[in-house]
Amino acid sequence: MTLSVERVLERSALLECISDTPALDVELLLAHALDVDRTWLKTWPEHKLELSQEKIFEGLFVRRLDGEPIAFIIGSQGFWTLDLKVTPETLIPRPETELLVEASLDLNLPKNCLALDLGTGTGAIALALASERPNWQLTAVDSQPSAVDLAELNRQYCQIDNVTIYQSDWFSHVPLIGRASKYHLIVSNPPYVEINDPHLKEGDVRFEPSSALVSGVDGLDDLRKIIHGSAEYLEPTGWLLVEHGYKQASAVRNLFGLAGFGGVRTLVDLNGLDRITMGYLPEID
Repeated sequence: MTLSVERVLERSALLECISDTPALDVELLLAHALDVDRTWLKTWPEHKLELSQEKIFEGLFVRRLDGEPIAFIIGSQGFWTLDLKVTPETLIPRPETELLVEASLDLNLPKNCLALDLGTGTGAIALALASERPNWQLTAVDSQPSAVDLAELNRQYCQIDNVTIYQSDWFSHVPLIGRASKYHLIVSNPPYVEINDPHLKEGDVRFEPSSALVSGVDGLDDLRKIIHGSAEYLEPTGWLLVEHGYKQASAVRNLFGLAGFGGVRTLVDLNGLDRITMGYLPEID
C-alpha cells in the first residue's frame, strides 16, 4: 500500500538532527518527486503516491539524510524573486546575499547604470539587479567556465536580456582601455572563508566547491584584489559593495580606506551580523 502525501511529510522528524528547516526540506523533496508545487501538497494531503514516486522520493530523502544540500538535490534555489538552477560547481545563493542586492538598488545611480558583478557564480546578484532595473546594463564574470555556463543558462531561463556574462579571473579580462565609460557600480560576493576554518567540514559547505569559499589564511585574499582593483574601473562617485564574513568588517573597511574609498560603512544582515561593506570613489578635485 502506497503512502499519502500527509504521511510522507511526517518524515520531517528524521531530518531534525541535520536541518534547521526539516518540514520545508521534506516539502521541497516531495514536490520535486511529484513534479508539483508546495501548494499542491497542502491542497491534496490525502493523495496516494505511486510506487515509482515513492522510490524517487526515497532516493532524494536518503541524499538529504547524508547532509547533501536541498538545492543540489533538486537542482534549484530561490533568490530574490528568481528561481535559479544550481550545480555542485557553484556556491548556493544565500538569503544573506539579498542584502547586497537591496543595498545596491537603494543607491542613487544613473538610470542607465553600468554595473559589474565579480565572481557571479549562478548569476544570482547580477540577474536580481537586472530584473529590477531593466535600463541598467550589467556585466557578470567568473573565473570558472562551469559557472559562466550556469549563469548564462539562468539568464536565459529567467529571460533577462540586460546582462552579459563571460569568463574572467576578477578583472583579468574585463576591458578598460577604450571604454567610453567606467562602471557606476561594482558588486561581489567573493570567497572569504579562512583556509583552516573548521566550519568547512560542517553542513552544506562540505558539498560546495572550495574555490567559491576559501580565500587564503585570513579569508581576505580575494577581497584585497577586488577592493584594490575596483578604483580603476569605477566612475567618480561610483560604488563598490562586497559581502564578507561577520568577523571581517573592520579589516574590510580598512581595505576600503587604503584604496581611497569614501563613505565607507558596513550593513548588518537579518541575523544582526556584519555582512556587506560599501563605499564610493570620491571625485578628483
